Amino acid sequence: MASALFALALLAALAGPLALRLRRRPGFVTGRDGRLSTSTTLALAWTVLLVWLLLAILAYGLTAGGGVSYFRGTGTGSDGPLSSLTSVYLPLLGGPYAALIAAKAVVGFRLESGSMAKPAPRPTPGGRRPLRELIANDSGRTDLVDLQYVTLSAVTMLYVVLFFLSDVGGGLPRLPGEIWALTGAPAGAYLVNKMATRANPVITDVSVTPEGLLRVEGGGFTEPRLTVDDTPVEAAPDPATGALTARLPQTAKPPFTVVVVSRGLRSDPYRYEGRPAPATAVPAPRA
Repeated sequence: MASALFALALLAALAGPLALRLRRRPGFVTGRDGRLSTSTTLALAWTVLLVWLLLAILAYGLTAGGGVSYFRGTGTGSDGPLSSLTSVYLPLLGGPYAALIAAKAVVGFRLESGSMAKPAPRPTPGGRRPLRELIANDSGRTDLVDLQYVTLSAVTMLYVVLFFLSDVGGGLPRLPGEIWALTGAPAGAYLVNKMATRANPVITDVSVTPEGLLRVEGGGFTEPRLTVDDTPVEAAPDPATGALTARLPQTAKPPFTVVVVSRGLRSDPYRYEGRPAPATAVPAPRA
């Protein structure tokens, strides 16, 4: 019990400050588009987990374990606490890192060739990025491939942590060799999804000015055709920002759906709910 509590305290000491640092300044785990990167975040999480396991085993071996003989497995009838490191845990770590490196290469190549649109995300208060970006596409909708990658990786991490805490002295939990597939297979699907994603236009924000002008922000707007609730409207792109500006139809009242079609490719529908008008300040009566 004492070993498990110490291991939990060590995990909190490692992950706590890192989580606070990333919450305030998430630039370390964001992609080129400024959103949270799924591959970078999961690779970092697996790195922290493996470092924690090794430090906890080291601390146990130098204290309760008895020193060098513990790491050699002498007298325990086992191969030592790190015997499954190369056969199970390094492959578990390798899948996310392979996905990270390959995804960066694929996205960079596609951005340079113009076959992928990566508009800047909407700014958030304090510069913090919502965790939902880990399982969402650039339009903010849940991506099934990202969702299964994050979910299966989280379940595998939980499996490792719980089995390790149940027997800290046993070293790295003896997991089935095939468990690496729980990170390797989703990482492969994640990479294939990056390669197969079409260069659809992406809508990141929609706003309406008091003058009745519709402004659509995003990327990939090449020869765009704009529709509001399936009603075509003429849109003019802003040369500086690439945003589309159009006169809102008289019949369009919030909520309505905006779609952009570019070179035959359709964006995800963006639901505009409308924003409440700012409250008018009432001057205080004079004494």
